[in-house]
Amino acid sequence: MMNYSIKKINTAPDWSEIETLTIGNKYFDTPEDVNAFAQLCYDSERLYVHLIAEEPSTRAVETSVLGMPCEDSCLEFFFCPMENDNRYFNLEYNLNGCLFFGFGSGIKDLVRLTAAEEENFNDLFNTEAKKNDKGWELFYSIPFEFIKRFFKDFEIYGGKKIRANCYKCSDLTVPSNYLAWNPIVDEPFRFHRPECFGEMTFSD
Repeated sequence: MMNYSIKKINTAPDWSEIETLTIGNKYFDTPEDVNAFAQLCYDSERLYVHLIAEEPSTRAVETSVLGMPCEDSCLEFFFCPMENDNRYFNLEYNLNGCLFFGFGSGIKDLVRLTAAEEENFNDLFNTEAKKNDKGWELFYSIPFEFIKRFFKDFEIYGGKKIRANCYKCSDLTVPSNYLAWNPIVDEPFRFHRPECFGEMTFSD
């Protein structure tokens, strides 16, 4: 199982000071020149996520509230906030900021979350997606108060562990690509496998 330490910060994230994990397990015909990375940190209020894709060309078609960003160049973060509970959030973004936001314990009971009229997820999460010289990158942050809407006993402290995985995919590029941080083992091959998540620990 892969492990990662989520650094505690007291000011805005300085990503040059945050450990980078490699989303390095490639599947099917994923090209050698497609790579992905992630960085995470936290403060008393939010979990900050930075995902990076290196790919020679990007697909960014989906824009609608109910679009499927996984068909485009897509970066994904899945996490189980509570130990001994397989329910997880999955956030899947493309370069347009199109979000698939899911909640469940697996593909069979997964539900897609949509924002209430007075709430926009990209505003709530301070989402920013942008191109760079090697591909594109994504920034967002998840308020812990939002997580507590689903897990009332959720709290953050030094040493707390969550199970998580980071992914890169693109269903409709040629060739398609599929990458994972913690390996996906056995069958079926799908990202929605909490038993295949790695472990992340909030540092003191």
